[in-house]
This record gives sequence, structure tokens and C-alpha cells, in this order.
Amino acid sequence: MSRRYRIEAPDPAATFEDGFPIGNGSLGAMLHGRPGVEALDLNADTLWSGGPLVPAPGPGPAGLLPELRRAVAAGRHAEAEDLARRLQGDAWTESYQPLGRLEWRYGDQRGLGEYTRWLDLQEAEAGTGYASVSGPVRVTAFASHPDGVLVLTAGGPGAVPRPIVPRLHGPHPGVAARRFADPDCLVWTGRAPAHVVPNYVPDRHPSIVYSDERPDAGGTVAAGMGFAIAAAVRRTADGTRLLVTAVTGFRGPARRPSADLDALAAAAATRLGRALAVRPDELRSRHRADHRRLFDRADLDLSASPGAARAELLFHFGRYLLIASSRPGTQPANLQGIWNADVRPGWSCNWTTNINAQMNFWAAESTGLPELHEPLLELTRDLAVHGERTAARHYGARGAAAHHNTDLWRFTAPVPGDPQWANWPSALPWLAAHAWDHLDHGAGRDFGRAVALPVLRAAVRFTLDMLVDDGRGALVVAPSTSPEHQFAYGTDGSAATSWGCALDQELAREVLSRFAALSARWPAPADAALVREAATALRSLRPVQTGADGALLEWYDERPPREPGHRHLSHLYGLFPGTRITEAGTPADFAAARRALALRLEHGSGHTGWSRAWILALAARLRDADLAESTVAALLDELCSRSLLTLHPDAGRPSGRIFQIDGNLGVVAGLTELLVQSHDGAIALLRALPPGWPAGAVRGIRCRGGHTVALRWSGGALAEAAVTAGANGPLTVEVAGRSGGSDAPAGAVEVPGAPAGRVRLCWPARAGVTYRVR
Repeated sequence: MSRRYRIEAPDPAATFEDGFPIGNGSLGAMLHGRPGVEALDLNADTLWSGGPLVPAPGPGPAGLLPELRRAVAAGRHAEAEDLARRLQGDAWTESYQPLGRLEWRYGDQRGLGEYTRWLDLQEAEAGTGYASVSGPVRVTAFASHPDGVLVLTAGGPGAVPRPIVPRLHGPHPGVAARRFADPDCLVWTGRAPAHVVPNYVPDRHPSIVYSDERPDAGGTVAAGMGFAIAAAVRRTADGTRLLVTAVTGFRGPARRPSADLDALAAAAATRLGRALAVRPDELRSRHRADHRRLFDRADLDLSASPGAARAELLFHFGRYLLIASSRPGTQPANLQGIWNADVRPGWSCNWTTNINAQMNFWAAESTGLPELHEPLLELTRDLAVHGERTAARHYGARGAAAHHNTDLWRFTAPVPGDPQWANWPSALPWLAAHAWDHLDHGAGRDFGRAVALPVLRAAVRFTLDMLVDDGRGALVVAPSTSPEHQFAYGTDGSAATSWGCALDQELAREVLSRFAALSARWPAPADAALVREAATALRSLRPVQTGADGALLEWYDERPPREPGHRHLSHLYGLFPGTRITEAGTPADFAAARRALALRLEHGSGHTGWSRAWILALAARLRDADLAESTVAALLDELCSRSLLTLHPDAGRPSGRIFQIDGNLGVVAGLTELLVQSHDGAIALLRALPPGWPAGAVRGIRCRGGHTVALRWSGGALAEAAVTAGANGPLTVEVAGRSGGSDAPAGAVEVPGAPAGRVRLCWPARAGVTYRVR
């Protein structure tokens, strides 16, 4: 057991976000580390309010679109804003729900001393240890993916010698306990709300609605699914052991959920019984083997750089959290992964698709966890289908549209809110980039034809119908907003609705060009006309512009930002996570992106965990090692809880901040980009090494093309890299230095394309062969 992978705390968690999360992809618990009585805030990935979407009656508002476009073209901002509101729907997304808090007494609570709690990221095990009057007590906990249970084991002289059944404190009314044949086994059943109004919507009463609808003959209901929690306590050699599992009534996004509580209780009890039949040592062994099969694929070791240990922990913690909250067959990690204790959670704890949901999976490919990307890709494929009605109803468009957030039921319409966040219809093109990245890192033909092409096809059809001539012969997306940001106009006006915003233009270029590339790889006669239409549009697509101050523009033209230090960095998408803007390939836009980021930072951007994670990735692409180092420091010192969970401002909470997992998961991508990049035609090594990391090593980094990299550095310079080729053909590696300054594989030649101060080496590679560069 290495201490490099341990987060430790000297006292119990004072708040939810100070707890230690464990999870198996679908079942999660936040542990608080209370001496003698552990509190587990329980969650299941499919427990949500609501039910399958009911199509809105009557014609949609798409007829307003021409009028809205005319207002935008004429610069009538207030009118455009009003029309944008009228283009919205009248429903909200549903909310991710807690199962409840389970409290289990496991040890003596008298004469406490010598306390510690820890989370071991490599073993995926949390623990608490302390001294008591009766002697030392130690409790460990893990969430088993192979066996579908949470396991807590208490031992030591101070452990309770007899089984004590835990107590459930549920937030949902009507939760009832029932005993099965085993006297130490309890099953609690209940129902989720039929509807929850998002926490940011004021003056809606009731904000939480529970249904009294009785299940039909099949045990299903329109909304308000059932759930069951099963728990059992067993005596061990020196203490006790608690096993917990849960099931929900979710049967698919388009199917009525089950509220057959008897059937759900039986299913939970059956799963628990299977786990109880497994020897304790085997349960733990299977859990550890399963977790380490994923966790050990990549590693970052900064132990040779004094002061960098906490930065290294961010890398390990982020990968641990993704493993714990997103597995094949589960839902993708949401705003809080799978850890939430509120019935009306922050921003519904849904998938916010204007940055946050995507950020959760930025590092899945590069750090060796591609199968954990699958839940997001499944969600994307679903939205490409469910969004067809939204595209037609709200825009009179082909293809599919999704907006700034979605939920378990695959909601896609614009919600009745402020246009700066509600009227952004480009979620599907952004999500389509993840399908492309999955392919680019080695996913095969089957994925390309079954997922990537259909998603891109739907996104391209919608994008083409959103493009209009700007009156100067260029095509722009209309209407268009820059997510969650407004521009100022006149003496005191502000608005969001425009055309040709930078993010939408970047996404349009991406989906049009990538659809053409995939269609050339796997041609289909039915796509020929669409490919020609996309190619024609690409030739006229308006590029993102640069302002008089040298900064990349966020909107169509120069407009004062309402918040110069806004947390979103949407206009820099082309730099990261996009790949269009590169130092050598587009030097003018590269310089403009650098200036745009500097302006945001001068005005205080980066005041949320996820925003800082994005800044870190942008700093890596800009080769700004000093900014990268200060960004990591700001995350650790200002934007993490005591347990290293990243935080977002939330005035409605006593602490003023709320846990959001996107910063934890996004920072892994940024840390990786500091060391290895592969987006602009080469595997680039150590482009932005922070000054405080003079020596270290990283391994298991996956690159575009299916290649894998391990490297170590010393004295701030590359010592050796090992690159394992993922395919036959030319392999290009970029390193710092001058011409002829590297020890490269036989047959390597220098090629153009490297930024200043660096050199690119290319050689013919064979798949599976490892090549070394010194």
C-alpha cells in the first residue's frame, strides 16, 4: 500500500463535501468517518424524479424563428431576447435523487483519541481508525462492482461485538422497512418524487411532488419510480460486517418505471444474499482486482518533486472518481458523479451539457479508461434520437437538437429560463466530439458505424438548418448564444441572443468536417447528398474573429462582455477541448486565444473548480507552465474541500459552496496535457512542465492513433520516453530541443510542424512495438 495514493484527514467530515466517496459505478456512498457510528449518504445512479417524457401538445414555436433571425440581423437585441424566450418550452429537467442516509453503529464511542480517516485510491477503500476506552477501532469500506454491494467491516477491541442493524433516515415520505427470513437483514422500500422543480427556479409551489398513482398490472407508473435498499450485518472474527445494496425501478428512458415495491425488495434481497454467500476475503479480493484492472493502467509519480504531492493526488483522485461513478452499463457521471444528499440538488444534479458533462470525460481516453467513456457515448446516441422532436418542434429543422442540460429521461428541449443558458441548442455537436475522440484513440469500425456516424449525421443535419447568410456572404449559426454569458449594449442593456458566437461556429466547423471525414472512411450512398451539402457549407462558414485588442471574440463582433471575468471560456473551445487552434498551424488565432484567456483571468475568471480545470488545460495547450502551476495551486488552496472534492459557489448552502465533480475529473485532463499532447499531428512530450515539477514519471497515457506513452524526466528535461505504436505507419514525436539533439529510433527523420524551440521526429512504426526516445 503506497501513501502516494492516500487522502487523509485528522477528524470526521463536517460537511457532505468533506466526506470520502466510494462507488461501483451505479451504487455510491459518501462516508463521514464518525467514530463509532458511520453515516453513509446512499445513491443509485438511476434514482431520479419523474418519468418518461410526454410530448407537448399542439404545434411548436418554430414559426417564430424567421422573425427572431431578422431581429438578430438588425441588432434589435431586446426584441431578439423576447423572441428567444417565446421559442422555449414549458418544462424542466428532473432531478437526481438520494436514497437516504444509513447510520450504523460499529464501535465504542467513549474516551475517543488518536483519530484518523483515509481514502486509498489505488485499493478503492476508505477507512476510519481511532482509540476508545475499550481499545482501538478500525472500520474499512468499499463498493464492489463485481458483487454490487457496499461492504463495511469493523474490527479491533473497541468494535461492537454483536450485530447491530443500521437505521435509515430517508428524505422520501412513506419509506417502510420489512424483514426477510434473516433476522439481521432489513429491506427498505419507497418511491422517488414524481416531479422536482430545479433548485434555481424560485416561487414554484409545490417544488417537490410525490405521486399517489397506484402501479398498473405490470407494476409500472407514469412517474415516481420505486426503490429498495437491503442491508445485513454479520459477525466477523473480531467485530462485525455490514453489506448494503440497492435497486431502482428504472427500466429505460422511454419506458414507464416500476413501482412494484415487493418485486424491488425481492431483487435487492436476492443481490444481497448472493454477496453474503461469498467469503469476506473473496469479496474484497474481487473488488480490488476489478478496481486495479482499471486504476493501474496509468500512473503519475511526482515523488521526486518536493511539494508536488497534492497535485499528484488530484490526478489519482480524478481517475478514482471516474472509475467509481461511470462504468459500462451505468449512467454517466452527473454533476456530482453519483454522490448527492439533496432532493432538490444544485442544478438538479443532472448532465449540464454546455461544459460540465463533457468535462467529466475529458481524461477517459488519455488515461486508459475508454470503457468508462461508454455511458456518455450511450447518452449521446440517445439524445441524437430523442432530440429529433426538439429540432423539428422548436426550429423546424432536420436532425436532432439538445440544449444546456438533460436528465435520465433524455430531456432535450430549451427550458423556460434565461436565454443566456436556456437557448443554447449546440449540445449534440459538442457531445459528438466525444464520439470522434473515442474513435481517434482506437475505437473500431463497429463503434464508428453504430454510434459515431449516426450522432454526427444528426448533428450535421441540425447544424446545416441553423446556418444563415450574415449578409456578407458568410454562414453563421442563428440564433446563437455563448453559454451562460451576456453582452452589454446601449446604456444599460444586456442580452445573450445573437448569431455566429465563437463556440457555435467552432462546433459547426467540427461536425461538418468530421462527418465528411467519417463518410469518406465508411461511405454510404444515402449520405452522399448530405456530405456535399456539408462541404458546401464549410467553404462559406464564417471563421471566429479577432478583436481590435488582439483577443479572440466571443460573439459575432466586438461586444462588451457583461462579466469580463466570466467562468465559462466558451470562445476558447477551438484551443481546448477542440483541436483547430494550434501554435504552429494557426499562429494568429493561437495568439488571439492567449490574449482572450489573459483578459478573462485579469478580471477574476476561474472562481469555480471546473473553470480552473479548463484554464489548466488551456494553459497546457498554450505552453504556459507558470500559469499551469498557479492554476493547480489555486485549485488546491481555494477550490477543493478538505477531502479534495472540487467546489462551486452556491449561495443557497450554509458553506456557500457545493461539490461538483467536473473539476476533479477535468483537472486530470489538464495535468495529462502538461506532459503529453497528441492533437496536432504529433505526440508532444513535456510541452508545459510546471517549474515545481523538476523530476517525475508518467505512464499509460493513450494518444490519438491508439499509441501509448510512458516517460520520465529529470532536471526539468526529458530523460527517456517509451512510445508503443498503436498502428502501422508513420509515428511522429515532438520533444524540446534543437535539430539533432535527441537520441531517436533508427530511421527517424526530422519533419516540420514543431513550435519554436522544439523538434519533431518521424519514423515508420509497427503496431505493438515500443520505441524509445532519449
